[in-house]
Amino acid sequence: VRLHLPRSRGLLLRHFRSEQSAIGKLSQPERLRLACEELGPTFIKLGQLAASRTQTLPREFTEELAKLQDQVAPAPFADIRRVLEEELKRPLTEVFTLLEAEPLGSASIAQVHRAALRDGQQVVVKVQRPGVKEVMDVDLDILRQLAAFAEEHLDGWKQHRPLAIVNELARNLEKELDFTREAAHLERFSWQFAGEPAIHLPQVHHGLTTTRVLTMEFVDAIKASKLEALAEAQLDRAEIARRIADLVMKQIFTHGFFHADPHPGNIHILPGNRICFLDFGLMGFVDQRTREAFADL
Repeated sequence: VRLHLPRSRGLLLRHFRSEQSAIGKLSQPERLRLACEELGPTFIKLGQLAASRTQTLPREFTEELAKLQDQVAPAPFADIRRVLEEELKRPLTEVFTLLEAEPLGSASIAQVHRAALRDGQQVVVKVQRPGVKEVMDVDLDILRQLAAFAEEHLDGWKQHRPLAIVNELARNLEKELDFTREAAHLERFSWQFAGEPAIHLPQVHHGLTTTRVLTMEFVDAIKASKLEALAEAQLDRAEIARRIADLVMKQIFTHGFFHADPHPGNIHILPGNRICFLDFGLMGFVDQRTREAFADL
């Protein structure tokens, strides 16, 4: 209303009239999650960010939006196979003896499928959604225009710098779209924690990794937020919490290279209370001088 955008004149209502009854039975948080999914990868990412704002949004919203971390409606498997064949440049039967059609997880940019290599190794294949970059570019252009309009015309918005926020989101998404960068991040992370018994990191298969495909070791672990499953596996939640806190501090203060997207979908727990971080598309750096300033503080 405050943006003075033109009314739709009921077009959306007519479009969804056949589904209106079903939609009416959904809660407001469910509607918001489904709206993010339908709007596409950029808005799914925004929903993921909102899910982490547990001090700002009501719990029912953050819990529902958290499903966007790894429970987004997947792309058709035929499209995923096409991306794999384009990127690996060979028939998939020459690479895999097994490639499961049902994804282990599906998020804004990619989905993950379990597979087995011809030598018997169990792996997961992270495959970028077809056309995701083109969709994001259009979405970000729209968001930039809205953000610039808000800064110019709405009282109090300029100080929040919405255009700068959209530009930062665009830079981060650009990084996440290159899976070779993610593979390099994972290898550096593994190197800095070599010999650390509290952590396990999957091995990358470089010959099967490209800009849009990342193949790495399959890790059979429990998502950190699945508290009942952790209890059933007789894992020590207090010890897990201590280890995660210790590993985060080491990332920042010892190494200056840290996982910048540590939502529960990216932290899994192995037997022995070992921590497994996943999804290294977005990382942060802290230089020596800043680390010393943090320590002094």
